[in-house]
Amino acid sequence: MHVKKGDNVIVLAGKDKGAVGKILRAFPKEDKVLVEGVNVKKVHEKPKKGKGKGQVIEKNFPIHVSNVKLHAKS
Repeated sequence: MHVKKGDNVIVLAGKDKGAVGKILRAFPKEDKVLVEGVNVKKVHEKPKKGKGKGQVIEKNFPIHVSNVKLHAKS
C-alpha cells in the first residue's frame, strides 16, 4: 500500500471526491483505508438490554486505497 496510518490524503473518486482527511486505520488485506470525515453513513443501533431506546449514529466506513492519494502538507 502506498499510504499508512496518520498520512494526510485526498479522495480521488466517489461521493467525497476532493475531500482531504487523515487516515485513521489501514486494512492491507482488503486494500482499504479508513479516512477521517470521509464515507460517513448513518447507522441505526439496536436498543441494548436495560438501556431502552436505540439510536442513530454516524459511522466512518473504509474506502478502497486506489481512491486516495497522498496530500502535500501545506
